[in-house]
Amino acid sequence: MKHTFSRRSFLKTSALASGGILIGFNLFNSCKSDVKMPVDLSALNYKDFNAYIKISPEGKVTIYSVNPEIGQGVKTSMPMIIAEELDVPWEDVYVVQAPLDTENYSNQVAGGSQSIRRSWQPLRETGATAKQMLVNAAAAQWGVAANTCSAKAGVITNTKGETLGYGDVVEAAAILEVPEEVELKDPKDFTIIGKGKGNVDIEKITTGKPLFGLDYKEEGMVYASVLRPPAFGQILESYDASEAKAMAGVIDVITIGEKARTILGKNKPNWSVKLSTTDKVVIIGKTTWDVIKAKKAITATWKTNSNLESSEDHDEKLLNILNGNTLKTRRKDGNVKKAFANADKVLERVYESTFLPHNTMEPMNFFANVTPEKVHLVGPTQTPEAAEGAVAAMLGRPVEDIHVDLTRMGGGFGRRLYNDYVLEAVEISDAIKKPVKMISTREDDMTTGVYRPASKYKIAASIKDGNLTGYHLKEACVNGNMYGLIPNFFPAGALDNYQVDSARLKSNITVGAWRAPYTNFLATAEQSFFDELAEELGVDRVKLHMDLLENVKNNPDPKIEYSPDRLQGVLKKVVETSNWGNTADGVYQGLSIYYCHNTHVAEVADVVMENGVPVIKKVTCAVDCGIVVNPLGAMNQAKGGVLDGIGHAMYADFSFKDGVPSANNFNSYQLIRMSQTPKVDVHFIESDIAPTGLGEPTLPPVGAAVANAIYKATGTRLTKFPFINNINQNKNIVG
Repeated sequence: MKHTFSRRSFLKTSALASGGILIGFNLFNSCKSDVKMPVDLSALNYKDFNAYIKISPEGKVTIYSVNPEIGQGVKTSMPMIIAEELDVPWEDVYVVQAPLDTENYSNQVAGGSQSIRRSWQPLRETGATAKQMLVNAAAAQWGVAANTCSAKAGVITNTKGETLGYGDVVEAAAILEVPEEVELKDPKDFTIIGKGKGNVDIEKITTGKPLFGLDYKEEGMVYASVLRPPAFGQILESYDASEAKAMAGVIDVITIGEKARTILGKNKPNWSVKLSTTDKVVIIGKTTWDVIKAKKAITATWKTNSNLESSEDHDEKLLNILNGNTLKTRRKDGNVKKAFANADKVLERVYESTFLPHNTMEPMNFFANVTPEKVHLVGPTQTPEAAEGAVAAMLGRPVEDIHVDLTRMGGGFGRRLYNDYVLEAVEISDAIKKPVKMISTREDDMTTGVYRPASKYKIAASIKDGNLTGYHLKEACVNGNMYGLIPNFFPAGALDNYQVDSARLKSNITVGAWRAPYTNFLATAEQSFFDELAEELGVDRVKLHMDLLENVKNNPDPKIEYSPDRLQGVLKKVVETSNWGNTADGVYQGLSIYYCHNTHVAEVADVVMENGVPVIKKVTCAVDCGIVVNPLGAMNQAKGGVLDGIGHAMYADFSFKDGVPSANNFNSYQLIRMSQTPKVDVHFIESDIAPTGLGEPTLPPVGAAVANAIYKATGTRLTKFPFINNINQNKNIVG
């Protein structure tokens, strides 16, 4: 398989002083006593410069991982793609996290499950190009044609059987012209891609070596903790820090906010900024414990500058939106109004979800050192380029002055798309003229952060002569609405009369993306509705979906985002692997299918009744995400999405009263417990199609799979997150 591309677009080459080759790509993008100790790849003589591939004289390879690592596994899987086409043994690869580098990289973002999808082709081309240059160098040394030579596992061989290692020709290869055309491997010949590889950071993670943002330290660094308003709608009026300043370890107490207001006042503020306009009190100290203790000693007075909002009021207003005429039509096929007027019956339901915090294991933190020469930033962010731009705008400095180093993140789930905590660290360092680490507590994160918006969906369907004739979806959401592609997800294209409308409720509560934005609840609403619709029509759940997807295939629609064939494929796979409809007595099953983030998923939940209580025993998940780069990492992602989806659908309860969040830590906010986690079986569809997203797509369908199974077990339809509240009202407690 040959692919031609512009070498100017993708490649840069330079010789290493130590005799190595650097190639870069632009992203669009049982022990034996006599064995030798493994080579410490990190200790080899690599030169320090920004790059993508470095090959040492020993033939070992350093690959820079470009995108931020938040636990989704790209620091392992992206280098695997390069190593595959470069054709080097995985054990000879050393992976390094790249800094932000907008000259050599693009799309240095972790979000939307897009890292692998967007970088798949450029990464392959980078590895293949490096391999071809090494082969060309060896061929020149032998005086033979390059097409008579082959390369495998880091060794180049000619027709005489002579061999040269990559390290033997690295200097010669570095000065060769970059080829315009390279040959990529046939997927059937992959030796690294498709084989499970362990997390490249696992040793550091399990032994507690410095890796995360909270681990980062510099000489002379101080710590800062920020006191923010206790309620949305409040700003700082005054404060007394005399007690805090007298405490051991406290260096100073200051306020910040002026520079933040500067950037917020711009006509088009950076989208990643989620700052309030208030001044904030900052405690500067020698240790994290010093500043956390001292913050509790601050006496602050807050005044109200906007509404102190409550979830009870949001609920009423969102329902009014659904029943009103202010919604905007996002897609309209046929005439839903006419279909409903002519229907024998119209089925209508409302589905409701709460705000949710992100609850990353590692709370927000960032290091900043603002000096006249440069601004050095280090820490966990999903959007480093957006952070760079926002910091430059806030300080009034060129982006060339901003240097961002990335650390591994202890979770993101969308929270670290927003760089408010980065800007706070920068404003603090700029004020005190010292390097500083801003650290937040769990309570800070849960009460003053960014949240998944509360939302409601009203879904109605018309039935005529036993057939589904129309479908109308309405969305009302706090401070947001479904993004533009979602109206073209299933069941778009399956019905002649189909309409999607949405409207937002403005609020002073900061909201943003939360793992699988909008679809994380929309999938529950739609697939729960389809389960009830199948019952109303008197047809099998599987048949209803298969028939609708056949409609799409028979009437191709260029606007739809999903593949009806691939969605049918995962549906067939989950029916086969879950033993759908043939379970033992007392096992109740619920089905859900969904497409999002370019990936097709179907799930079946098994529920049993134990002592009168519904208990989730198993979830079977079928996934079509194209080629699976790292099956071990993919399995972890798929299972994690399912369990995360179950936990938040079942238990996560979060609301506001007079602007104050209802929970501030895990003693008052329930996550799924180990004893509540079911067995999760994941089955990937074999494919030679380029990879698609995997960090998010298994989460959205599971809420409906569980709801539909519990309905079969209890006769109760669950329409509101968290399900536990509705189940409790029916005197069943899931535990």
